Amino acid sequence: MDVLASTVNGAAGQASQFLCGSMYDMIKDTVKFQSTLDNLDKAMKRLLALKVDVEKETKLAVKRERELRTQVIEWLKEVEELRLKVDQIQDRRSVNCCERCTISWEVAEKLNEIEVLQQAGSAHSGAVALNHSTPRPVECIPGPTIQDQTTSTNLTATRSLLFDDNIGRIGILGTGGVGKITLVRTLNNELDSSSMQPFDIVIWVTVSKNLDMKFVQTQIAKRLHMEVKTEESMEEMAIRLHRRLKEEKFLLILVDVWEKIDLANLGVPNPVQGSKIILTTRVKKVCTSMKTEVTVKVAVLNDKESWQLFSENAGGVTSLNHIRLIADAIVRKCCGLPLTLVTMGAFLRENQIVERWKLALKEMQRPIECPSYIVDNIYARLKSSYDLLEGRNKPCFLYCSLFPKDFSIKISELAQCWLAEGLLSEQEDYEESHHRVIDLIENLKESCLLEDGDCEGTVKMQGIIRDVAIWIAWLFEAECKSLVCSGMGLSNMSRVELSNSKWVSLMNNKIIKLPCMEQCSKVTTLLLQGNNSLDKVPEEFLQQFKALRVLNMSETCIRSLPYSLTKLGELSALLLGGCSSLQELPPLEGLSKLQVLDLSATCIRELPTGMKNLSNLRQLYLSRTEYLKTIQAGIISGLSCLEVLDMTLSGYCFNVKRDRQEEMTCLEELGNLGGLLVLSISLEGIPCLSYEDPSWIDRLSQFHFSVGPMGKFLPTTHEKRAVVIRSLDLCSEEWIGPLLRKASSLDLGNCLGPSKMPEDLAIKSLRPFDGLKSLTIQSCSRSVWQGGCVTHDDPLPNLEELYLRDLNYGISISELLGHVGLRFLTLKLVEVEWCSEMKYLLSCGSLIHDLPKLEVIKVQNCNMLVELFSYHPEAAADPIFPSPEAAADPIVPSPEAAADPIVSSPEAAADPIVPSPEAAADPIVPSLRILELKGLPELKTLCRDKETWPRLVQVDVSGCNLVRKLPLNDQNAIEMKVIKGGPEWWDALEWHSDTTKSSLQRYFHPYPSLQPKQGVNESCL
Repeated sequence: MDVLASTVNGAAGQASQFLCGSMYDMIKDTVKFQSTLDNLDKAMKRLLALKVDVEKETKLAVKRERELRTQVIEWLKEVEELRLKVDQIQDRRSVNCCERCTISWEVAEKLNEIEVLQQAGSAHSGAVALNHSTPRPVECIPGPTIQDQTTSTNLTATRSLLFDDNIGRIGILGTGGVGKITLVRTLNNELDSSSMQPFDIVIWVTVSKNLDMKFVQTQIAKRLHMEVKTEESMEEMAIRLHRRLKEEKFLLILVDVWEKIDLANLGVPNPVQGSKIILTTRVKKVCTSMKTEVTVKVAVLNDKESWQLFSENAGGVTSLNHIRLIADAIVRKCCGLPLTLVTMGAFLRENQIVERWKLALKEMQRPIECPSYIVDNIYARLKSSYDLLEGRNKPCFLYCSLFPKDFSIKISELAQCWLAEGLLSEQEDYEESHHRVIDLIENLKESCLLEDGDCEGTVKMQGIIRDVAIWIAWLFEAECKSLVCSGMGLSNMSRVELSNSKWVSLMNNKIIKLPCMEQCSKVTTLLLQGNNSLDKVPEEFLQQFKALRVLNMSETCIRSLPYSLTKLGELSALLLGGCSSLQELPPLEGLSKLQVLDLSATCIRELPTGMKNLSNLRQLYLSRTEYLKTIQAGIISGLSCLEVLDMTLSGYCFNVKRDRQEEMTCLEELGNLGGLLVLSISLEGIPCLSYEDPSWIDRLSQFHFSVGPMGKFLPTTHEKRAVVIRSLDLCSEEWIGPLLRKASSLDLGNCLGPSKMPEDLAIKSLRPFDGLKSLTIQSCSRSVWQGGCVTHDDPLPNLEELYLRDLNYGISISELLGHVGLRFLTLKLVEVEWCSEMKYLLSCGSLIHDLPKLEVIKVQNCNMLVELFSYHPEAAADPIFPSPEAAADPIVPSPEAAADPIVSSPEAAADPIVPSPEAAADPIVPSLRILELKGLPELKTLCRDKETWPRLVQVDVSGCNLVRKLPLNDQNAIEMKVIKGGPEWWDALEWHSDTTKSSLQRYFHPYPSLQPKQGVNESCL
């Protein structure tokens, strides 16, 4: 039994072991089968992901009208077929053990196919189409470039616009290749940077002067790798281009555009969603016609950039000692224009013969005789800008070449000469003519042929542009043929040949003697001004200039002019300003065509005889003629065509009414000049005028009346219609209102009564003086400042500038002027100097809550000034000099009043005189940009503790060592441009936060540290 049992147990154990092993193998095979299917699924998903990428490329290629590779098409089909087969296998996951072996073999086979297709698909990526690879978004832009170009204003402005999604069309305006080189530099700097990646494609097309729309369209299509079909019309290609570009984020660059390009006809859609169109041009009207949103006018290259560009083209020879100085001179002559720098550099490349370099420099200095390589490569190309000018723009441009290189030409002087030469219509009056001149100047500037001069009201012409103008005038414009020898240091003009010239310029030389000239019958303009040693004009010199229209001998030492001057019957402009030795002129009755006569800053004592016969005289300049004391009655009134009479700072003072004994010209005579538009004279007193009667003064577009003794007057930005009054009692004089009804500026000096004047004006005229924008009060008497009733309306509602100088009374502007109702709501500038009693600038109270438009505050040498703005109610309400009734009141109030609290009611508590802590956050000068404080030793406070001035960009503090806080914090510090002050003052400042000072440190420009001398007030340093 034991044996049987043992046998049975053994058999049972073997059966159990067998059964367990079979089940384990079965489970193991099932798990392995499922895992194999999962691997197949993962592999197929990776292949399908690759298929999606390739399909995207094929769709893009189809949009770009490119032919797909056959292998790619077949690959996509094979992947799709394999996907279907794999899906069938995946559907058979629940098969029995007998079928698993077969499926496993199929899975292995499909995994192998997937691997093969995966490798093939990776090879197709980026090469799905025939002929061309996918165009790179950006490529190297052709054209000259400069390593480390430092024209920061050009580059920074262009770069910032390039990545501004709010701007779609940009114009780059410049001449001589400077626009292109700036754009090349900007773009090539960014080509390999991530910042350029947002553009799908960058398209660069050079347009050239002779616009070929089909060529431009073809270049765009080629850059897009689109097929160019010769039989296709522009309209058909435009449709394809528009469809393609509509789906791209593109950057289209059109270089050297000379006229409007209709982008819609090309097929270029409006730039949206980050796309951009940039064009470079020499003509601003191109930008206007193509509706650029921003136009950047780029400057010529600076000295460093010019040298680098020239050296790159000339080669290493420029570093040789015997070449370097001449090379420097040539670079300067190129005037920063890339076109000239590249041309001259290439011409002299690697040439070590110094004589060749000297000859090239000499040839550049002779525009009329310059060689063909300069004419063809520089002059002819720059002449293209001239060719685009229309009408009178051309002769007006050529006339500017008569002045020296880089000379700042007064626009007023150009206007006089253009008028005399017939380049302006004589049918237009002075004001219309002035507008015409400004328009002509702007046209020339917009064509990059002129630029702003070194001071306001002037323009200048670059040297190379001037050379081109001289060349054009001599060879192509017979009516403008000129001989230009200005600024050449000539001491003798005997060898000057004038026979073929119409315009002659010998200005700014060292000519001492004028010879007898022959064959000058064609000359209409003769410029001799600036020859400081010239003191005599021989009788015979002017006899040959029969056709002369413009004679300019300003700034010479001539004492008189010969009688032959009277024979110049065609003379239209005689300019003698600044001839400080000139005392007399011959009779002028023969100069019947004279329109402009300038005798300013001469020593004449009386007007030349024959003036009455100058029936065509339109402009008479007699400013700074301090010796001119008499003008006979009838002379000025006889000039029936007179439009401009300038007698600023002249010795002659007009009587208000005619003095019958002296028979001198008076103010009444000027009323007979119906065409008078510009007038500047001195008056002995205030004229008796009435508001009810029409006044001839109302016809004037510009005037400057100086009333009272001659004195110093300080310029403002509103001098077009100015009244200056000196040393008069305004309370006892005739009423000043009518004289001011069109004035934009009023300057009062050493006067009595100006305190009450604004109130009187408002009451007597029954209206505020809307036109007055600038008010100056200086050195006026203390006794006149007295209180008055506040007027209902602001008497000066448009006041923009307020100047106070040398006043020894008044603790603030509010006390000086506020009591007559001035609100200062339009005030933009305040300048206060030498006001010794002033304790604060303005008080904020019931009339003045803030100064919303104030942009500039300048305060100097006010030794008592403690704070800029006072918020004390008693300071705002009480005038510094109370009325007699107020003076009778005791200084100490009654017990009843004393018992009252300072704020007696909720309504009073709301009064803005005493601001709440929340109100302190609102700046009293929210628009202030410039703050200058100098020589204010007691100044401690600029504003309330937590107040900041959000638009402040410039601070200049000197001699204000008690100022410890500036109205700046981390938020408005980003607007700051410059802070000036002493280093000790800067270090002692307290800040709203620790980061404010560190963020402003780079804008701080310290003044030299000075120790005051013993006995000298530190505030005066």
